[in-house]
Amino acid sequence: MNSFEGWYFKHQSGNKSLAVIPGRAADSAFVLIITNDNSYHVSYPLSEYHKTRHPFSLHVGKNIFTHNGVILNIRRPEITLNGEINYSGITAIKGDIMGPFKFFPMECRHGIISMRHSLNGDITLNGEQQHFSGGTGYIESDSGKSFPKGYTWVQCNDFSGDCSIMASVARIPFYGLQFWGCICVVWLNGREYRLATYKGVKILRCERGNIELKQGNYRLTVSIDECEGHKLPAPQSGKMSRLIRETLSCPAHFRFMDGDHCLFDGKSENASYEYMI
Repeated sequence: MNSFEGWYFKHQSGNKSLAVIPGRAADSAFVLIITNDNSYHVSYPLSEYHKTRHPFSLHVGKNIFTHNGVILNIRRPEITLNGEINYSGITAIKGDIMGPFKFFPMECRHGIISMRHSLNGDITLNGEQQHFSGGTGYIESDSGKSFPKGYTWVQCNDFSGDCSIMASVARIPFYGLQFWGCICVVWLNGREYRLATYKGVKILRCERGNIELKQGNYRLTVSIDECEGHKLPAPQSGKMSRLIRETLSCPAHFRFMDGDHCLFDGKSENASYEYMI
């Protein structure tokens, strides 16, 4: 089976961040862990990967992932991680983030499961207990054969206001052609704003540390003070054979405009960021 699937569970509380990425590729199952200081790749045989769709439940080894929370139990020479974090107030988007592209064969399909939700629980990482109660979570997914050859991605919901933002720009192969595509959600004060290729977004700027998007009167600008990212394996032709880097927590400034009216202007020290262009 020349494909992969994975889920990105991010947990944020104060200056503590933890991303856990369970999934499977053609050759193995895995749990990737990213912290502010390090990253880990824990592999499992495919026989230890079990998934149900309705309701969603994923078991990788002794680790359990659902839309209600995660139970972690990893004991390896390089990392020990155990504990439980429960979720409440899952914030789903309206429909599929892929829009009409969900009906076409794609190299990589992206999904957003929750833009933000509340956390309750603790984990112990390498002997250090970390508290996530009162924090905020985010969940997304990817599946297909390979990550795009070139892309940038940023996600943040660590703001003083009620806001969560995800934006991605990627080079998309499509029936022998290629184009730069964009998906973006700004979830602000209970309202969803979506900017996407299929809605006519224009990519005004996409370079290291900067993204600028415009769709009608809406304009989103993101400035990222990029830190050195942690190494992570990523899918290439169904196997985890590619190397990328992700910064789990770095300073970033987000501004979202409707014409001359500023809908949101916020800074965070805990934006997650990848740049592979």
